[in-house]
Amino acid sequence: MKRFFLLATLFVSGFSVSAQATKDSTQLRDFYDLALLSGNSYEWLDALSNEVGPRLSGSKGAEKAVEWAKAELDKLGLDKVWLQPVMVPKWERGAPEKAHIEGFDGKIEVPVCALGGSVATPDIGITAGVVEVQGLEDLANYGEAKLKGKIVFYNRPMQADLIQTFSAYGGCVDQRYSGAQEAAKYGAVGVIVRSMNLRMDDYPHTGAMSYGDLPNDKRLPAAAISTNGAALLSKMLKKNNNTQFYLKMNSKNFEDVPSFNVIGELTGSEKPNEYMVIGGHLDSWDLGDGSHDDGAGVVQSMEVLRLMKAANYTPKHSIRVVLFMNEENGLRGGNEYAAVANKKGENHVFALESDSGGFTPRGFSFDADAANFAQVESWIPLFKPYLIHYFELGGSGADIGPLKKDGIVLAGLRPDSQRYFDYHHASNDTFDAVNKRELELGAATMTSLVYLFDTYGVIPVKQ
Repeated sequence: MKRFFLLATLFVSGFSVSAQATKDSTQLRDFYDLALLSGNSYEWLDALSNEVGPRLSGSKGAEKAVEWAKAELDKLGLDKVWLQPVMVPKWERGAPEKAHIEGFDGKIEVPVCALGGSVATPDIGITAGVVEVQGLEDLANYGEAKLKGKIVFYNRPMQADLIQTFSAYGGCVDQRYSGAQEAAKYGAVGVIVRSMNLRMDDYPHTGAMSYGDLPNDKRLPAAAISTNGAALLSKMLKKNNNTQFYLKMNSKNFEDVPSFNVIGELTGSEKPNEYMVIGGHLDSWDLGDGSHDDGAGVVQSMEVLRLMKAANYTPKHSIRVVLFMNEENGLRGGNEYAAVANKKGENHVFALESDSGGFTPRGFSFDADAANFAQVESWIPLFKPYLIHYFELGGSGADIGPLKKDGIVLAGLRPDSQRYFDYHHASNDTFDAVNKRELELGAATMTSLVYLFDTYGVIPVKQ
């Protein structure tokens, strides 16, 4: 008799597991079908990119983006939609930059753009000799005797043999961020930095830079030069180390101005006080329209809630879409959201960010403990039909990073990144560079992960 009951229990248990797996598989299929057959992410991106346009923090474009995002979230019929105030930096590029190399054959114009936060050159520009270096650590090899009065040319490229292109980016972005601050210590008069781009082209890539605690009168103008321009300048310097470079920029910094994070919520049916966040950053750089960085993440995050409603799925936890302001040059939105959540005592258990472009999704990276990552790995068979295969520990996203604490799982969508840095922070980051199907697949993949965490929950940390 005892054996009969054991077999019956195992049968029921096995049936239950099988039934739940079937339910999960069916639910994921529904999300993918809805995203691919009647998705809204591409239409949203079209409007954000082509009607709103560039959205640099503190700009009129950023204000317009906030208005657009709130209006679109209001249309979804969520339980709550609101604006969260945050103060952000304001910087303007001004008139287009000008640069040329003065060599044996006369003046050769090269594409440059001011780095975000840079001061301007004098009105007439600057002309100076150039010293090429291979990174911050290389400055000491030249010293003040060779760098004073010169333009420092940081020409360390992204490491092409790294398959993970974000690792290649991380390996050289310090010269963009801190290059002017460090060169100023040696008496340099300006800085130009090879664009963070694996492709050889004529698009200079902007991005954030910092002067640290340098006083205003010690700050140097800093610009990015295209990869083709960098190659040409390096070649000319090898022929003639007295080659001169001319740079004119008109950028300007202002006092901080008010802006907003845009937040929408579906309130949980069982655990309304446990929050799960999906987000991207609403701001962009000013050269293109920010379709990959991070318009794609914005509309994919919005689409997660729309797909749940379209599938008549009622979440157990409260699920928020947070469209963060000022990721690009300050991270003010992410920090403010986390600070307010902490002040209110809100219990965030899971957060997912999309900020790696709108390319074909490959999977996710996680900042999680062993137990929760093991749970994620148990879901891999559910993603296999959609060619989602990358599930690795190692980071999540900049805007959700401030939420990190014991007991929360952070995740980042990981699309194929091989072409991402062709567009990142450049004028060709425009709507036409995003593929509709790839964008929609990413939204469905994000929705599927949120559904699974909502269904099974986050495994509590053992005390």
